[in-house]
Amino acid sequence: MTESRATIARKKRFERLVAVLHRDMYRYAVWLNRDPGIAEDVVQEALLRAWKSLDSLRDDSAAKQWVLTIVRRENARYFERKRLETVDVDNLTPAQSLIIAEDEDSDTDDMRRALFELEDDYREPLVLQVLLGYTTDEIAALMGIKAGAVLTRLHRARHKLKAQFDTGATS
Repeated sequence: MTESRATIARKKRFERLVAVLHRDMYRYAVWLNRDPGIAEDVVQEALLRAWKSLDSLRDDSAAKQWVLTIVRRENARYFERKRLETVDVDNLTPAQSLIIAEDEDSDTDDMRRALFELEDDYREPLVLQVLLGYTTDEIAALMGIKAGAVLTRLHRARHKLKAQFDTGATS
């Protein structure tokens, strides 16, 4: 059975959009939930949801905001429906211990830890702006808040990060 032209065109459109945005989707998911494995699940579910609702996307230039909104909502759904498995750190397997003991650049590790210590309301706009390159208006639309609120949160996030490093709270 051959696919119709419409189905083929739809697949090509989806692949064109996802190829460009897949990396941003994953990075955003990691910053939302702090777990690369969960981020992969969230992105996979987001891709399925995006595929199902692709026809609702009227303007491909709005695709980035559209897919990241789907990632954001899918991340929330993930934590609503799933109780995460916990692991007792005293009973880790050798592989799990190795992952935890992985040596990283201490400055990068300090910054990552400081970012994760920020409340979600402050961390999310900062990650969207600094790591994903979003404008204030794009962040506002994505988060469903006003641009002024985004600017306030960005200012407070930077202030909190600076305070953490000034007091050495991250070490």
